[in-house]
Amino acid sequence: MQTPRKSPLGLRMSEPAVDSVSSDAMPTRLVLIFAFCVGTIVANLYYAQPIIELIAPTLGLSPGVASLIVSLTQVGYAAGLFLLVPLGDLLENRRLIVVTVLMTAIALGLQATARSPSIFLVASVLVGLTSVAVQMLVPFAAHLAPQESRGRIVGNVMGGLLTGLLLARPISSVMTDMFGWRAMFGAAAVAMLLVAGIVAACLPRRVPEAGLRYGQLIASLIHLFRETTILRRRALYQACLFAAFSLFWTCVPIELARRHGLSQSQIALFALIGAAGVVAGPIGGRLADAGRSRFGTLLALWGTVGAFAVTAVSPQPTVALLALGAVALDACVQLNMVIGQRSIYQLPAAHRSRLNALYMTSIFVGGAVGSALSSGLYDWAGWRAVGSVGALFALVAAVMALKWERLSLEPQAA
Repeated sequence: MQTPRKSPLGLRMSEPAVDSVSSDAMPTRLVLIFAFCVGTIVANLYYAQPIIELIAPTLGLSPGVASLIVSLTQVGYAAGLFLLVPLGDLLENRRLIVVTVLMTAIALGLQATARSPSIFLVASVLVGLTSVAVQMLVPFAAHLAPQESRGRIVGNVMGGLLTGLLLARPISSVMTDMFGWRAMFGAAAVAMLLVAGIVAACLPRRVPEAGLRYGQLIASLIHLFRETTILRRRALYQACLFAAFSLFWTCVPIELARRHGLSQSQIALFALIGAAGVVAGPIGGRLADAGRSRFGTLLALWGTVGAFAVTAVSPQPTVALLALGAVALDACVQLNMVIGQRSIYQLPAAHRSRLNALYMTSIFVGGAVGSALSSGLYDWAGWRAVGSVGALFALVAAVMALKWERLSLEPQAA
């Protein structure tokens, strides 16, 4: 029997069982479920990236048009962040997530079976659009977490997200080598059916009390961004870091292949090195819970500057140096991401999904800028230009943080 209750911030929730979500602690099992689900969903955004040269000839796409596969997925994701994620403040969360994930499964099924380029490209947009279920799950987890451990829990969930992001490309390469690219998308569709079933069976209901119509909900995004100082600052920090992150991970495979002669399989193994950065998520959460967000923020921003600087000092850095930079960069990006999310999740719970949508949209814009600059920079001056511009992105955020973080504007942990 479902029992309605009021959260400390005034939202009505319904729980399938009394002990599903305790006010004192969030069960480890539930944290692991959230981490698994977000990691599995976010991977959908990256499966196509290493295999577009195999997909294109099968569908009759020219090499120039093949890049649309990745671009349209990103466009769909950006649209979903703005149009779908705010629905978490309006509709019952569990049902919204289940429906969105089932739509992802359908879109992936279309990719796996598409015989024409137009169907595959439309499906790519839909995969991006519906994979924003990730950004519905993260604020949902924050809502269920007690305030005193919210940062740690969000950090653990984001660790699952980063793991999915980093493993997607090597998994896609290996799966395609063994069974073909259609099998990769087919397996991803089955994985989404599994995620939808897990969410439906294991997560509690949450019914927000937004009191808004959809049009008002979307219109309120502008007001929230203009009026929420913490959100604007955290969004700038993370947008700069994600621009640097995208710049690095777009150019490093080129550097490894051209300058060091690594094969695609070896590059895939190199990508796994970045998974070591997952440990920074829970660390960031614990720092935020302890009221040390400013320290963690400055550490992440200046650490990113250093990660790029050490690789930029040489026009042809060694593989070991690039690997060190990859681990440091991924750790710093994860650290700052979790601290930022914990900060905005301390704001009124009724706005949480919209705040997350705005935060993630700004990050996506930063990543798009980094990706857009990557090829031109590398062709112009090689890795030294990439390392210098990456350091510059982080330096802008770090200098602004030195000014802004003197006075803490975020709510501190109890």
